[in-house]
Amino acid sequence: MYELLKNLGTWLTSGSQWTGTDGIAHRLAEHLQYSLLATLVAAAIGLPLGLLIGHTGKGAFLAINLASFGRALPTVGLVVLVFLAGGLSMLPVYVALVALAVPAIVTNTYAGMTAVDPDVRDAARGQGMRGHQVLFQVELPLALPLIMTGLRLALIQVVATATIAAYVSFGGLGRYVFDGLAQRDLVQVLGGAVLVAVIAVALDLLLSALQRFLFRHRTA
Repeated sequence: MYELLKNLGTWLTSGSQWTGTDGIAHRLAEHLQYSLLATLVAAAIGLPLGLLIGHTGKGAFLAINLASFGRALPTVGLVVLVFLAGGLSMLPVYVALVALAVPAIVTNTYAGMTAVDPDVRDAARGQGMRGHQVLFQVELPLALPLIMTGLRLALIQVVATATIAAYVSFGGLGRYVFDGLAQRDLVQVLGGAVLVAVIAVALDLLLSALQRFLFRHRTA
């Protein structure tokens, strides 16, 4: 074990390991690109849906159950299915990552909207606000902390799962895991896994700190 950890430390700190198209810096940039793009697409789908059902109260059962279904989908299986249908491209990876991220965004957005005090909504309407004004000026600001929590959870899940890009011969930090398994290089496998875990934890801490900073003046 000591020898393995020693070799891992050497692998992670070697200057040559950080340069070139196969270097950690390049693979990390690829991994973040996949993760951020998939999360943005998922947000473009999940946020409007969560806001709509939270504001109107219509379609909640269907939307939440569809979101739960998306969470239960096997990610690798979905990648293989889309790969067989659409051929070799990043599309299967993005489809799987978006399907993984949407449920957390939808459910947290919906939860944030339903947590808004009905009396606050009624007061806003009593002041003459229209439906869209109530949504964007009253409900959305109050629901924002839970919405951001959903985005944060979705991003961390996607970062942890984006290693599947290497499953269909693309890049990212998963390249070290799959190549290491193929080469029976335990140090490379462990190095890839450690890098993914560190990035996921670092992003979680960063987003958590940002969330606390943005809502520091709000009372619990």
